[in-house]
Amino acid sequence: MDLKDSETEGHSKRVTAYTIALARAMGIGPAHIKIIARGAFLHDIGKMAIPDEILRKPGKLSPEEQIVMREHCARGYNMLRKIPFLSESAEIVYTHQEHFDGSGYPNGLRATEIPIGARIFAVADTLDAITSDRPYREARSFDAAREEILRCSGTQFDPAVVEIFLKVPNELWHELRSEITGQNKRFSTFDIAPLPDAPRI
Repeated sequence: MDLKDSETEGHSKRVTAYTIALARAMGIGPAHIKIIARGAFLHDIGKMAIPDEILRKPGKLSPEEQIVMREHCARGYNMLRKIPFLSESAEIVYTHQEHFDGSGYPNGLRATEIPIGARIFAVADTLDAITSDRPYREARSFDAAREEILRCSGTQFDPAVVEIFLKVPNELWHELRSEITGQNKRFSTFDIAPLPDAPRI
């Protein structure tokens, strides 16, 4: 996946760290966190099956290309679901683009129909997207990300997850981002111990 999309590695590691920290803050146990972490890290694995001319297109996708791109959720799910230790994580890969109000894809799931890991991931993914550079804009601050996530509470995001997210200090997100940027080779999705603990709220 890294060979197809140079931005994937850094994004996947950051969003996994943010997802783990947020899951810890919500009081989710280590065994379930490990499942969630694997799903977060592999969330875009289905893009391996998306044609390069769409995946790497610098401009806006056409409606037809968007349909193909949206297939990455199901393609990733089908890659992972038959692997025993990834079968539960595959559910997060399949549902990571669903929205709390039912406006997401691929199945328009609503509220608790969406696995809790995917609802947590959605917040973490947006946090990284807003605070990272993109070809069309520079990175924005963690405060700006907080405002946007709060604005979308109840529509894109689970309000219960947003409530916990807003209680986690920005210092933790800065610390995690710095840790991954500075120590990329040490990071392991399957060993969550080295990551700093989020506060229990």
